[in-house]
Amino acid sequence: MRRRELLGAAALLAPALARSAPARSPAAWPERALHLIVAYPPGGVSDETARLLAQGLTTRLKVQVLVENRAGAGGVAAMEALARAAPDAYTLCYSAISPLIAAPLLGKPAYDAQRDFQPVIAVMHTPVLLLAGPQLKAATLAEVLAVARAAPGSVRWASSGLATVGHLVMEQVALAAGVQITHVPYKGGGQQLTDALGGQFEMLSSNVAPQQLDYLRQGRLKAMAVGAPQRLAVLPDVPTLAELGFPDANLVSTFGLFAPRGLPADRLLRLNRLLNELLQQGPLRERLAASSNLAGGGSPQDFAQHIARERERLLRPLERLQRLQRLQQPAASAPR
Repeated sequence: MRRRELLGAAALLAPALARSAPARSPAAWPERALHLIVAYPPGGVSDETARLLAQGLTTRLKVQVLVENRAGAGGVAAMEALARAAPDAYTLCYSAISPLIAAPLLGKPAYDAQRDFQPVIAVMHTPVLLLAGPQLKAATLAEVLAVARAAPGSVRWASSGLATVGHLVMEQVALAAGVQITHVPYKGGGQQLTDALGGQFEMLSSNVAPQQLDYLRQGRLKAMAVGAPQRLAVLPDVPTLAELGFPDANLVSTFGLFAPRGLPADRLLRLNRLLNELLQQGPLRERLAASSNLAGGGSPQDFAQHIARERERLLRPLERLQRLQRLQQPAASAPR
């Protein structure tokens, strides 16, 4: 296992460390604005985090960092755009790691997940909430699964997209409970949350964020469980999925910054250093703490090794989901 993890990490790091362009003085970069692709629509905690990153880099690099939201296919659309960009550190992408782990098995993205990208830094680790909409009468996750067992497919469960962590949580719960659940994929979290309040589906997987917590306090949504190493201080009565008997579904979303392969090593290290500074103090760290997200950090190697470990951990459930996809009709697209 350890050897496979290190091999996977080495594959991710090879573009920057083995194929880097000749080192240039850090002062030679940047000479113009940077382009930050965000894999999610405006309005959610991921978009807000990316914009705080852009503001921090703008201040430190003395050039504008322009944000482009390119949502779609659970982050695949954004990563495909990044794969086409020049490896000069002028185009970066903020995304969860799922497009590098799940998407290659469950779809046909126009990139090689282990060769086309350079991990720069892990930005945040986000607990996953399992929420029930207002029309669902069940009070616990066990009661939700009892409904799904009695009427297969009747429970509709939304996520922010195919092959996202929220989707994998749902699939792992359904597999362990032996029930059939209807997946409703979205292009991000904003519209998903609005439709949850409108009763468009019974359950949803959602990253922890202030808006979701506000709806829980108001009683407009109900928290059934959380994917996290331990219960959240802000929701002390909500059990983790591991506590409820679903350890394989007890997943956390990891988001980070990526660059195209071949990024010059000096630019990679400078970016990583500046981003570590942003994550250690200031508005970004404060905002992450306020929304019950854990700030990331560390080296590019640390991030690459984390991705390799998660790929190994999720390989079996993803292969199962891949087999199921071959047997089933494609899921209906989410309401627009």
